[in-house]
Amino acid sequence: MTVIGQPLDISGVQPAPGAGGSGGSGGSPRREPVAAAARRRLSRPWATLTAIVLAALWTLPTFGLLVTSFRDSQAINTSGWWTALTGPFTLDNYRQVLDTSNTQSLAPFVVNSLVITVPSVVLPVFLATLAAYAFAWMRFRGRDILFVAVFALQVVPIQVTLIPLLQLFVGLKVAGSFWAVWLAHTAFGLPLAVFLLHNFMREIPGDIIEAARVDGAGHVTIFFRLMLPMLKPALAAFGIYQFLWVWNDLLVALTFAGSSNSVAPMTVALYNMTGTRGSQWYLLSAGAFVSILVPMVVFLSLQKYFVRGLLAGSIKG
Repeated sequence: MTVIGQPLDISGVQPAPGAGGSGGSGGSPRREPVAAAARRRLSRPWATLTAIVLAALWTLPTFGLLVTSFRDSQAINTSGWWTALTGPFTLDNYRQVLDTSNTQSLAPFVVNSLVITVPSVVLPVFLATLAAYAFAWMRFRGRDILFVAVFALQVVPIQVTLIPLLQLFVGLKVAGSFWAVWLAHTAFGLPLAVFLLHNFMREIPGDIIEAARVDGAGHVTIFFRLMLPMLKPALAAFGIYQFLWVWNDLLVALTFAGSSNSVAPMTVALYNMTGTRGSQWYLLSAGAFVSILVPMVVFLSLQKYFVRGLLAGSIKG
């Protein structure tokens, strides 16, 4: 390099701080991504120890319930479960609970819980997916205001809506039926479902949508052939959440299903047993653990999607 024909000596010139590279010693340090920083903090020894202690405290009552469910009535009334870790154990409690020929059987109520839970999960997932796509990728007047209104419904307490909904269902002559419970759980689950799925859809690059439109794809094709395959984590996350909520629900079931055993779920049956069979802990413990098994299997089989779906759109980096 020359200036007016004379060579320019630049051997002693030092580069400016941060120039000429992304990681120079004189440059400002790069900011650590939020997800990486959170992962590093949660992997520290004290965080691991805290998680182990909390997991042990959370699991201990369930383990005690499991041990109690395998003990007979005399052993339960005379000693605590922690004194019987080596036995003797019996399966008679589960036989009485699951035997359909027994008047104390809970098997019909397990079936009722499944009949209530499956539609109460499918309906809000289906409706919320359509609504979330409309809010995310369709332009119409009042879209943002309507989305905020739907999201704001999450702050409305369920207890406030029980009496008006019950009066509405009585007028429609569906009170005391499965339809009343399905519609109630669908209405209560829609705001959160729309919010989660909307956030997930907004993280999908717009170039993908535009490329599909250039190829002649309409909203229906984009939704079913492009969006749904990418929505698996979010759909699984909300599906697990809704399944656990509906399966363990007692308030909505007592309000809209009534006292009919043909509609009552497992939680109502256990609630009735606490009053009529409060002294028969061996049946209560076995029935309670049966009610735990189904949601436990569902959660453990889909837990990786649960975390991925809930974090969708909330953390970048």
